[in-house]
Amino acid sequence: MSDYTLTASVRNDLGKGASRRLRRANEQVPAIIYGGEQAPQPIAVDKTSFYKAIEEEAFFSSVINLKVDGKDQQVVVRDLQRHPYKPLVTHADFMRIDATHEITMRVPLHVVNAETAKGVKDEGGELHVLANEVEVSCLPKDLPDYLEVDIADVALGTTLHLSDLSVPAGVTLVALSHGEEYDNAVLSITQAKVRGEEAEEGEEAEGEGEEGEGSAE
Repeated sequence: MSDYTLTASVRNDLGKGASRRLRRANEQVPAIIYGGEQAPQPIAVDKTSFYKAIEEEAFFSSVINLKVDGKDQQVVVRDLQRHPYKPLVTHADFMRIDATHEITMRVPLHVVNAETAKGVKDEGGELHVLANEVEVSCLPKDLPDYLEVDIADVALGTTLHLSDLSVPAGVTLVALSHGEEYDNAVLSITQAKVRGEEAEEGEEAEGEGEEGEGSAE
């Protein structure tokens, strides 16, 4: 689990106009903390450290230490609202967490040995990544930054499902808790098509379409 600390202050000047003024000052980002037994709290987060943190993938699957007016709160990111065309975050949502209660988060999948996998390098297959992230449930202390999927020994014609993933102790895959029918595929290695085959398939489909038009007259 990565270590992130952000500095923030309580925001008493509320409303859309106040948020615009805050963004124009270009020093803080409007945000809110919610969850737990406390009421939702509007805050303003230090922009420099926040923008640096969101450049890292692990930030979105980590427990964050948020210092609000000097008081520490443990939170996770729940949502970022971005400007429609400028590289700006207009608002951030943080959720409070309790060390003794499990949380549900989406964490990325990192596929390793993709180019040297048996089914790709030795058998000429093509890798298809079908899921880039998965939903996990665990205590905050057990939250992984990502799950690694090592496909070095995966052969041609193989499909890996959620149940094939290796997860750390204390971590469960949410989908699998709903039943075997939710054991979705995450990647597969299939026979690679060559351009000639794709062209022939296209011509065959076109020919079938022309025959259909002719028979309809």
